[in-house]
Amino acid sequence: MIKAVIFDIDNTMYDFDEANGIARRALSDYCTSVLPVEKDEFSEIFTRAQRLVEQRTGADCAAIHNRLIRFQCILELLKINKPSYALNMYHVYWDTLIAAMKAEPGLMSLISALHNKNISMGIGSDMTAYIQYKKLEKLQVLDYMDQIVTSEEAGAEKPAARFFRLCVEKMGCQPEECVFIGDSLRKDVKGAAENGLHGVWYRPYRKGGENDTDYPCIRSFEECVQDGQICFDETLCIM
Repeated sequence: MIKAVIFDIDNTMYDFDEANGIARRALSDYCTSVLPVEKDEFSEIFTRAQRLVEQRTGADCAAIHNRLIRFQCILELLKINKPSYALNMYHVYWDTLIAAMKAEPGLMSLISALHNKNISMGIGSDMTAYIQYKKLEKLQVLDYMDQIVTSEEAGAEKPAARFFRLCVEKMGCQPEECVFIGDSLRKDVKGAAENGLHGVWYRPYRKGGENDTDYPCIRSFEECVQDGQICFDETLCIM
């Protein structure tokens, strides 16, 4: 019996790729207006800064997602000693991304249906906690969530077992009573399944391709709620 559904956020509840592209362009515009870098150089500097963060923090921690640290590294690579620029870059990037976010079609209908069936809901996301709370607030789903787990709190990124153990512990269920929905086949779906949860792959039609795995696959949240049932595929339904 399913008692809880846990969602990833980025590229699951909203299209991160689209919003990130808009935010990156705004960031590039800001940086090329105040820093000694041209637009065709900015992407390379951004990538180098990300690699520098990973070298310093390791790849299995939430700090690799911290844009403020990444922007500090951009300034270091440009040999600019002005930390206030990093804070400005942080706000330009995240304010733009959050403004651009739109809930995936059918997400609210699914969440409402789960809520009406008294199914607990939670979040399991690789990221720093504060910004994920801001995203959930923008998507207007924060108040529906019972628990939130980020890799910042878990001390490890998905698909680490400790991440999924913390999700299950906080939801107050057994692993087999939890559904975990995410866009990453390796991290969200296989990671959840290997730790006893029901991993469900969110792969919307616009991403193309077929479901070429044996795992349950959602192509549209709008198709999950039918005739009073919630079905993630024909083998995994909540009556």
